[in-house]
Amino acid sequence: MSLIDNHLVDFNTAISHFKQEITTLKTGRANPQILDSIKVEAYSVKTPLNQLASISVPEPRSILIQPWDKSLLKEVEKAILEADLKLNPINEGDKIRINIPPLTEETRQEIVKLLNQKAEQARIALRQLRDKIKEAIMAAEKNNEFGEDERYSLIEELDKTTGRFNDQIKILAAEKEQEIMTV
Repeated sequence: MSLIDNHLVDFNTAISHFKQEITTLKTGRANPQILDSIKVEAYSVKTPLNQLASISVPEPRSILIQPWDKSLLKEVEKAILEADLKLNPINEGDKIRINIPPLTEETRQEIVKLLNQKAEQARIALRQLRDKIKEAIMAAEKNNEFGEDERYSLIEELDKTTGRFNDQIKILAAEKEQEIMTV
């Protein structure tokens, strides 16, 4: 097993993190995952919203949140407003409805910019991981664990692996951009 194989989990973790990050971006359609980052003050503890309520999408442009404990409605509403997601929760007495407004062209462009920033952060994470593995390869060669030829082939394999994961980021970002820009 090579040094690169030992770090494939790290590469996959970077991709998974990027996928999670982009699910929170608004696309003009209701997506319950945009609420994943919301924590509600419940019973003196900050708890993820999805652990306190049922979240559904009854219509393409609305999200319905039904807390299991109705006394938490005000706290859920407050947490959504404080999350600064530019969402306007409507308290209906026993549930909260969030209507997702259609995105303007300008808003879509801003979201695409944010998407590109997140993609760049993911690429930076991959580069840092690549540099860390390359240092380990150089150190292993210095400690006479293998020769110069092996070092070159490992670095070549590392570059190909990094390239494959960068391609995944590119594909995921392009798909998400298409979703955001679709009216």
